[in-house]
Amino acid sequence: MNKQTIAINTPFVRPDVYGSLSVPIYTNVSFEFEDAQEMADAFCNRIKAPDYARIANPTVTNFEQRVKALTGAEHVTAFNSGMAAISTALLAVSAQGKNILTSRHLFGNTLALISGTLLRFGVKPRLKDLTNLEEVEASIDEQTCCVYLEIVTNPQMEVADLKAIAEIAHKKGVPVIADSTAIPFTEMSLKDLGVDVEVVSSTKYISGGGTSLGGLIIDYGSFPKINKYVKYDLLINLGVYMTPQSAYMQTLGLETLEVRYQRQAANALWLAEHLRNVQGITRVNYVGLPDNPYYELAQRQFGKTAGAMLTIDLESKEACFRFLNNLKLIHRATNLFDSRTLAIHPASTIFGLFPLRQLEQIDVRQTTIRLSVGLEAPEDLLADIEQALG
Repeated sequence: MNKQTIAINTPFVRPDVYGSLSVPIYTNVSFEFEDAQEMADAFCNRIKAPDYARIANPTVTNFEQRVKALTGAEHVTAFNSGMAAISTALLAVSAQGKNILTSRHLFGNTLALISGTLLRFGVKPRLKDLTNLEEVEASIDEQTCCVYLEIVTNPQMEVADLKAIAEIAHKKGVPVIADSTAIPFTEMSLKDLGVDVEVVSSTKYISGGGTSLGGLIIDYGSFPKINKYVKYDLLINLGVYMTPQSAYMQTLGLETLEVRYQRQAANALWLAEHLRNVQGITRVNYVGLPDNPYYELAQRQFGKTAGAMLTIDLESKEACFRFLNNLKLIHRATNLFDSRTLAIHPASTIFGLFPLRQLEQIDVRQTTIRLSVGLEAPEDLLADIEQALG
């Protein structure tokens, strides 16, 4: 079936007693069992039944099942944020003395997690140029626990060759973990490109307009130990499971994901094309533009759309602040892929606590504005940008 059909019609694990078409929100903590044996079987994962809401909840399970049906994954686990999904996935593969091969071009908190938090526990970062395949191959050794990357980096908009990286990593027995938040999993198959585990901030496109926090680990089963640690160790012990309220809202968002994304991606492309002719903008960076250095690779990997994130550069940091202050329609806010268009100055916010020297090393410019393009008419967005620059 078409993915839009699957998103709407994936059946419940257990039929609702009242035949509800929309999954109910199970806000309870405990679940009663018929007898002691059923209770033991539920707690030891011999039957599919919720045992305790911190570990399994029917509303969340339904959301996970829909994502599993859409992606063809072996396992899907929902978390209370995208960062919870990222940290759990990395903890599942890492240990003291291991190293993570990744890029300097990462979202600020992810970079801080890998190069700061995990380093305190003896896991070393290897920050390399993942667009250089020779460097990738030379950087993997016996202590490398994974290659981690974003499919489109935020905010540098870099795209690496996933299939080539996966071939190198798999020859050495190393899994590839990819953050696919920038483009929905309904638009491509990262499994076909060799990715072993996807992590997604479902707060973004899936939530349906910034309604709720959430994250996903989408595991294709090629490294079975990863799911073992995620499901039967970290999920239980860290308390990072998605709430039923978020799962309900994100299930609704999943049902309209395809139509919303197509509009947002089309808006982003239209806006990127027109912004190149606007006075005061010195650079437009969007991988959907044919002259972008990553255009052909992005088209090959992700299909015809390139997401709803783009960046523009102005003449200075002061010009960026004036621009943000003058916006009337576009919202000054963090988050990505809301129904509303959002603008932010990454260097002073997301990366605001990073030293200037480090910002230069990771290519986060003082002149860059990141735009997350929403569902508004693109002509209205362009008019607001022009008046803000004027």
